[in-house]
Amino acid sequence: MFIVNEQKQLSLKSLLELLPPGAYVDSSWLAAQGVLRSSLANYTKAGWLNRVARGLYQRPDSPSAGAGLPADWRQVLLAAQALMGYRIHLGGMAALREAGHAHDIAFGSRPAHLYGASFPGWLRKLPTTEPLNFHKTRDFRDTSVGLGPETAGAAADRGRPWWKQSVRRSEPERAILEALNELPDRESFTTIDRVFESLVALRPRRLTEALEACTSVKAKRLFFVFAERHRHAWLKHVDRDRVDLGKGDRGLVKGGKLHPVWRITVPPDLLSPARERHGG
Repeated sequence: MFIVNEQKQLSLKSLLELLPPGAYVDSSWLAAQGVLRSSLANYTKAGWLNRVARGLYQRPDSPSAGAGLPADWRQVLLAAQALMGYRIHLGGMAALREAGHAHDIAFGSRPAHLYGASFPGWLRKLPTTEPLNFHKTRDFRDTSVGLGPETAGAAADRGRPWWKQSVRRSEPERAILEALNELPDRESFTTIDRVFESLVALRPRRLTEALEACTSVKAKRLFFVFAERHRHAWLKHVDRDRVDLGKGDRGLVKGGKLHPVWRITVPPDLLSPARERHGG
């Protein structure tokens, strides 16, 4: 986050250098940079900034551009992460889709699943190009385990202005656990099964770290149900001794069957190997 001396007000010229056309910024960040309310009012009146929601502003793409259109969620999320310093990331099914694992599954609107310990009020109320779904990061104790961009991408980002950096998102090893934790109410077993089929290149070390950091026994048991069903080669390299799977049976699906190994109720067809089900 950019910090300036409290005694020095950020000039309009400096502000516009930090905000390219189309960029979003909230009133908390502006106040932290020394922008006075009176100056903010003058900037909006002159058209240098548009008020797009309570507490949120955008530098227009052109001096004559007006507000009112739905905000591009990617631009908003990047500004929230890289400029305003909010600890929010793209996760779950949305992160898997970004990595190419679910692009052919969802039809119609594709919600952007955002994860964080808390969210600014304006973000929850902001009209965006795609719906936003909000999730707490309690299942990972608010840690950064399994969050990208990857090391190479992060190194490249250090030499770029904030608006050209990569959106922070869950790597597939963490994202699949986030998605599994949404079963059965906010995700479907059929969708997860199809996504899991594509997860042929998960990295065992990172996967073990994500499983170890995850506190959701449900998500971890379901992970092994799907992993064994799809028989991916990386499964034998996962260090299961480091994964806490809890004790006792877990009920999840009404009318489901208790998995004999992972002790959680699932739809009956998940008890058979995927290749057998698909005639392989």
